[in-house]
Amino acid sequence: MLTAVENELATYGYLNRPIDPRINLIEEIQSLKQEKKAVILAHYYQESEIQDLADYIGDSLGLSQEAARTDARMIVFAGVHFMAEVAKIICPDKKVVLPDLKAGCSLADSAPADAFRRFREQHPDHVVISYINCSAEVKALSDIICTSSNAEKIIRSVPPEKPIIFAPDKNLGKYLMKKTGREMLLWNGSCMVHELFSVEKISRLKMRYPDAKLIAHPECEEVVLNMADYIGSTTGLLNFVGKDTGKTYIVATEAGILHQMEKHYPEKTFIPAPPENNCACNNCPHMKLNTLEKLYLCLKYEQPEIVLDEELRQKAYRPLARMLEISASI
Repeated sequence: MLTAVENELATYGYLNRPIDPRINLIEEIQSLKQEKKAVILAHYYQESEIQDLADYIGDSLGLSQEAARTDARMIVFAGVHFMAEVAKIICPDKKVVLPDLKAGCSLADSAPADAFRRFREQHPDHVVISYINCSAEVKALSDIICTSSNAEKIIRSVPPEKPIIFAPDKNLGKYLMKKTGREMLLWNGSCMVHELFSVEKISRLKMRYPDAKLIAHPECEEVVLNMADYIGSTTGLLNFVGKDTGKTYIVATEAGILHQMEKHYPEKTFIPAPPENNCACNNCPHMKLNTLEKLYLCLKYEQPEIVLDEELRQKAYRPLARMLEISASI
């Protein structure tokens, strides 16, 4: 891990370098990608212009699998910090860079490693399944990592007599307990974006668009999930609207996914589920720290780089490898 001072220098040292206003950023990024033998991996929640430049767009599971198979020299991760960490954990021989090191995650922040270590020590007989939205340190304290795409099957892979700790997302944990019928000890964490959707405003939208289907990510609160016509990962939501016969959808997850939905299914209508207040809270402020300008600078100067202590990396790799192994067999 970089120190706080190194993070600050890496973030602002290169961000303060001027960009010639005459250059075409898209053309320069494409050229630099070839020159540097780099691959751009982007999450669905990135700005649309970054998604359109990416070599691969996906959710956490797909991005992890793509990182594992790429033969690129450098991985430019257009996402948040824990995602770039995952790429470095899986690909220690590759350079991994992130456009803005401050692109964090409220869910990952809700599980500080020291507190989680103490929690685990209180329940030594439990199998620890951690959602991928956590730090490398928390991954290193886990037995298996999961994503929203494979969490149900990973939970079912644990023998029924083994008690489970599920962390850090309590909403996803509650949903999985219902789906699997499995009691689990939940860590009390959540995602700031998925907790802010307004049931009242969604209900009004449903009245205005009676044929609209509510589709939701399982990180949403239970009261929203109870209203949903379909619940799934970001990839699951995208696949559902492609197969479904409906025409209008209210989408309860980060609004970045709407770009891919509209791009793939222009004949359909997608409405972002509204938050409790009037802010743009269905946009993750951490994801949106990455910009086209920062992506260009990141490629040009090959920084800020994700650097992990090797002992920590190896400990965090084991539960990730277990996830990839289970995912390959389901």
